[in-house]
Amino acid sequence: MRSRTLLAYVLAAAAFSGCAHKKHLARTVPPPPVVAPGYTETGMASWYGHPYHGRPAADGEIYDMETLVAAHRTLPFNTWVRVVNLNCGKSVDVRIIDRGPFVDGRIIDLSHAAAKAIELIGPGVAPVRVEVIRAPETVPPAAFAVQVGAFRDRNNAERLRARMAGLYGLAQLVERADTPNLWRVLVGSVPTQDAAAALSARIQQETGERNAFVVRLN
Repeated sequence: MRSRTLLAYVLAAAAFSGCAHKKHLARTVPPPPVVAPGYTETGMASWYGHPYHGRPAADGEIYDMETLVAAHRTLPFNTWVRVVNLNCGKSVDVRIIDRGPFVDGRIIDLSHAAAKAIELIGPGVAPVRVEVIRAPETVPPAAFAVQVGAFRDRNNAERLRARMAGLYGLAQLVERADTPNLWRVLVGSVPTQDAAAALSARIQQETGERNAFVVRLN
């Protein structure tokens, strides 16, 4: 009887060990998110040229305002999108290489060449539809943050950064080349856009900051 009890205990332990092993395997890191062609959004577009021309974009390559490229807050680098000017119906295909625009209410910043192709140079801004037409072959694990401010004066940016760090743990300054340079204040670093959106809503509710919006860090 005792040997049967011991055998049952050993079998139960083995079964438990097997289940634990399976659970461990199930906790592998999920694959990087893929932006599927067909994803669309609508909003306001703007364009940028000097002083960014000839300077590194957020992905590290040199920004050439006469090529068909653009900046977006959250789409992965090397995503190709079709941008349609809803005022005139003209469209242009651009590759995402930079981050922005950092003005509330705008969804994409086009190069000079892309803006010219859809008659955006004169008005400067226009309503557009942005559609993903080709996703990048590889996408690194995502990291998102919430931008809560942008300052010409680094001291002002640092004061906000310190305040946000005290409230939410992680806050950093990111310099953007401009004339003069611009200091962006980013809060947090989370793996999903939904988590960043929740953090943005929390910041707005707790601090009254209305200019908080989600940006991708990579």
